[in-house]
Amino acid sequence: MSAASVNGITIDYDDSGAGRPLVLVHGHPFDRSMWRPQVAALAGSEWRVITADLRGYGASTVVPGKTPLSVFAADVAGLADHLGIGDFVLGGLSMGGQIVMECYRRFPERITGLILADTFPRTDTAEGREARRAAADRFEAEGSGWYARENLAKMLAAYNVEALPAVAGHVTTMMTGAPPAGAAAALRGRAERDDYRELLTTVTVPTLVVVGRDDEFTPVADAEEMHALIPDSALVIVDGAGHLPNLEQPAVFDEALASFLAKL
Repeated sequence: MSAASVNGITIDYDDSGAGRPLVLVHGHPFDRSMWRPQVAALAGSEWRVITADLRGYGASTVVPGKTPLSVFAADVAGLADHLGIGDFVLGGLSMGGQIVMECYRRFPERITGLILADTFPRTDTAEGREARRAAADRFEAEGSGWYARENLAKMLAAYNVEALPAVAGHVTTMMTGAPPAGAAAALRGRAERDDYRELLTTVTVPTLVVVGRDDEFTPVADAEEMHALIPDSALVIVDGAGHLPNLEQPAVFDEALASFLAKL
């Protein structure tokens, strides 16, 4: 575990392996530990895997208020600068995938490949924006426990909550441990994000789109839409998984990543 001063805050991160750089961005309301299976599988002589707690999450600095995706993207670039990394493969899941899209908008010249897992490119509807803002207020008023109680069986495929107790426990721990002010700030910023569909048609780097077959938050149709928009992209649908296929079916997810990375 290491810490870096980036854009006026402290970001906690792990830097594993010694090969080509792969940066993985976690989703909401998690932390970098969600990528442990991928770090274990990929970090080595070929790949240097960097995972960090986003601002407001894990052990990184909590900045209350509102955190736009552009700020998260600037933090990704800032951490890469801190580590002396010029270009890199960039992947993210859910909100992390949307941060990845924002990164591609802002500094495509630094990105050599994209991994978009269980995410979607459209902006929120008016109802969706209101729901995110209401959830942000609730995080600040009640803490993070309510979110874990109400969403565990959507984060994982419902059948995996009992079938994979260790995974369910890890996901619950991440959600209940999310700093309420940081999660709220991210929700408010995410509610104002841009629509990335036009951007995706301009992608010129190899791209892998991955989704759990039973994802309720970002269904297979969302992944198929991104796959159709991104030229020459690859699509992998992971059976036996919901919104977190990297934790629910890590062997299948890791094989998809390894196959994609081997072609870069």
